[in-house]
Amino acid sequence: MASALYPLRAYIDIFRELLQALGWEVCVAAPLFVMFGYVIFGMVGFGSTITNAPLLAHFLPLRFVTPLTMLLDMFAAIAVGTRMRGEADRGELKRILPFVMLGLVLGLVLLIKLPERALLLLLGCFVFYAGVSSLARRHRTARIHPAWAIPAGVAGGMFSALYGTGGPIYTIYFSRRIADISAFRATMAKLILIIGLVRIVLFAVSGLLWQDHLLLAAVLLAPFAAFGLFVGNRLHHGLSAKRILMFVYLLLIVNGAALVMRAW
Repeated sequence: MASALYPLRAYIDIFRELLQALGWEVCVAAPLFVMFGYVIFGMVGFGSTITNAPLLAHFLPLRFVTPLTMLLDMFAAIAVGTRMRGEADRGELKRILPFVMLGLVLGLVLLIKLPERALLLLLGCFVFYAGVSSLARRHRTARIHPAWAIPAGVAGGMFSALYGTGGPIYTIYFSRRIADISAFRATMAKLILIIGLVRIVLFAVSGLLWQDHLLLAAVLLAPFAAFGLFVGNRLHHGLSAKRILMFVYLLLIVNGAALVMRAW
């Protein structure tokens, strides 16, 4: 009986340590934000980090938030990728990956060098723009030129390294290059998994992964991410994806504006 309770006791000890280090408001708000983000991810297939990161940035430094959400995203990418059907488009992956790698390196340099205020301002502007453009976007299916892989890869890699929010950029590019929905989803899942592995290496080498309490925070939040993913998958067929996305886009606009105001 005592051995069965050991994981629970260890988890409570982690919570107590983080409570002392980060404060009660972070330890209460962060699990709710993470769970909410992964409910969205489970329902629509993306949106966890671009929802989580701006919310967590109100309580934690961005240099802490970015590697933290990266670790949680790796869990989600593996969980979803193992159940994903369809063959990834290797040609598109080979085309965009070199530019994604370049963007990841540039983004990591900016994450280390830029002051916190500039990082918050850039994140707020990006999130605000993502929300507004998503609400205003018309559905377009015309195939774009392969050369768009260069700006899409560099920009997506930079925002992936800075905030873990490069997903919308990859989605726009692949949706205009890959017609088959199964191939599109499989290609996105594989790209996100590759980027996650590369980011772990980059953050480990740079030292960002070894910040005090970061790994403990990831352990604390992982069950909330898993529960959110479970709930989102269950709600997937019962709720309108369009209404969910509309709510997410409005949340991005409000949150982006709040971050800009805070940085300003």
